[in-house]
Amino acid sequence: MKLNRTTLRTVDILKLVSKRPDGITLDEICERLELPKTSAYDIVTTLVQTGMIHVAREQKQRYHIGLTAYRIGINYTNNLDFISVIEPVLKAFAREVGKTVFFGVRSEGEIIYICKFEPENPIITTATVGTKNPLYCTSLGKAILAFEEEDVAGPVMDRLKFQQKTGRTIVSREALEAELETVREKGYALDARELEEHMECVGAPVFGQDG
Repeated sequence: MKLNRTTLRTVDILKLVSKRPDGITLDEICERLELPKTSAYDIVTTLVQTGMIHVAREQKQRYHIGLTAYRIGINYTNNLDFISVIEPVLKAFAREVGKTVFFGVRSEGEIIYICKFEPENPIITTATVGTKNPLYCTSLGKAILAFEEEDVAGPVMDRLKFQQKTGRTIVSREALEAELETVREKGYALDARELEEHMECVGAPVFGQDG
């Protein structure tokens, strides 16, 4: 299937801008995405006009994610009917264990955090709702990947690009497969300071009615 190049560039620009809370200039967008300035300018101008991107008119214009994009994201979570079911459970669990609790879903080779609840004195985490982290170095990612069907998990692992986040990060397909076997045996996964040096996490899969 042939994908539209302008649409792909638009999505890439939105992803990049969303990761920069301090904003990003047009020159930086062109450099990071290797785009011609005229093409990037046309796309960014359209996104500003539609509210998908907000522009701060400083000495050099900086682009931030816009209100329209935020509303679309909120509609996504509002349309997930399991959110209303999982939220009170997560909230109660966070209070019970006195730790920050996340609920996430897989998107290609990454985990996306959909819900987050914190106790009164939480350990500060860099992850927030909507952010993404690699499957291979997160407890949630490994818990999901371990219980995926083989015809799904195989191609996902084929596309993983391992990066060393800490001295404990898994950096090979073989090591990850061994880890996932352990996860299947135990029923839960660990992130033993594999993503951030100061934090250890535990993750478990949530199964639906279809298993």
